[in-house]
Amino acid sequence: MNLDLLIAAGEALYGPRWQSALADDLNVATRTVQRWVAGERAVPDLCVDLRALLRERNIEITDLLKHL
Repeated sequence: MNLDLLIAAGEALYGPRWQSALADDLNVATRTVQRWVAGERAVPDLCVDLRALLRERNIEITDLLKHL
């Protein structure tokens, strides 16, 4: 997986302090995400997981927008 996509998805989902929240949702240690970002470890293929998280967030936002 492309590191830039991981960072963009993390920031879109959780804002600038995204690493811990994403780690929690992926059931990995925060340090693991930090290692991916630092280039210490290769980023695994997270496309399926990130798509699911982004879709879920999109549904939540869409529902909120209907009420505004």
